[in-house]
Amino acid sequence: MQRRDALRAAGGLAVAGLAGCLDGVLQTRSAGMPPVLDDRPDAVYLPTHVEGMEMVGSAASGDYEFALTYSYAHRFWTVTGNEASKHALTDEDDVHLMATVWDPETRTVLPDTGLSLEIRDDSGNLVSEEVIYAMLSQRMGFHYGANFGLDGDGSYEVTVSVGGMGTRRTRGFEGRFGDPASVTIDWEYSEDDRESISYRELDDAGDQDALAPMAMSFPNAVAPESLPGEALGTAEIGDAIFVATAVDAAPFGGDGTYVALSARTRHNRMLLPEMAVSGSLTRGGDAVYEGEFRRTLDPELGYHYGAVVDGVESGDELTVGIDTPPQTARHEGYETAFFGGSTATLTVE
Repeated sequence: MQRRDALRAAGGLAVAGLAGCLDGVLQTRSAGMPPVLDDRPDAVYLPTHVEGMEMVGSAASGDYEFALTYSYAHRFWTVTGNEASKHALTDEDDVHLMATVWDPETRTVLPDTGLSLEIRDDSGNLVSEEVIYAMLSQRMGFHYGANFGLDGDGSYEVTVSVGGMGTRRTRGFEGRFGDPASVTIDWEYSEDDRESISYRELDDAGDQDALAPMAMSFPNAVAPESLPGEALGTAEIGDAIFVATAVDAAPFGGDGTYVALSARTRHNRMLLPEMAVSGSLTRGGDAVYEGEFRRTLDPELGYHYGAVVDGVESGDELTVGIDTPPQTARHEGYETAFFGGSTATLTVE
């Protein structure tokens, strides 16, 4: 990866309200996490416990702004196709590092960038280097994260690098976010600081609900509350909600009506990126469109899945299907949700 000149930052942004955002009595983490629930629903559910996080720092480079945070090392699930696999803790894991990347002009969080972390100690020795996972969590939404081992208390430099987006970008985003960039952030780490991070176990773990998003001073990946164009309706596939809208012209030009599907979670409107989505538009039993709804990032429509069709009329039926679920790792509470295998149909009023 070609690296740009890095902007260093020891801080800059704060994670707001971390000490007090977990209502109730805080508990110790020393006894370890409770076991994974035996009877998890095939849906979003409340996890066994809630952890806070602490800010490492933030910096900007090129088209991007970055925030780096950390918490306790914890289990998560990776997704390949339609299968989720538990990524268990190891004795070498000290922290869970999380990075968020966004556009500083619009504060739009950027999926599909490809992100890696390099950690060096104060002598410049390499501690760890790896491409980290795109992730979904109930409190942060979309971000990048992984567990890392460190060499004890001390000073570290963390270089955060992106390779650029391959996703289609339109209007004000066209031509942006395609280049690689990196920043280096200084980190004073101590085990005592990590152990002071808030932690709480939940009595209602397993209920089909979601934790409220964490209050942060950097942006969260939340889908737009309202969309431009003509509202077509909502299609629901499990806990994946598709809000459909039609605009007179595609944001990248050309003839036809553009249908955009904004995918979000049932709870809290968290963005659902990195899916393969297809569908059909039928009129009087005849197919007007059938095919892919392509991943697209637009300043007004946000991150969505879109296709150009030959007009939309009242009575048309729009069918949406998830061919490939979000290819993101999942924090606990999301690992059983947002998988494909079925379709949903809405009728345009």
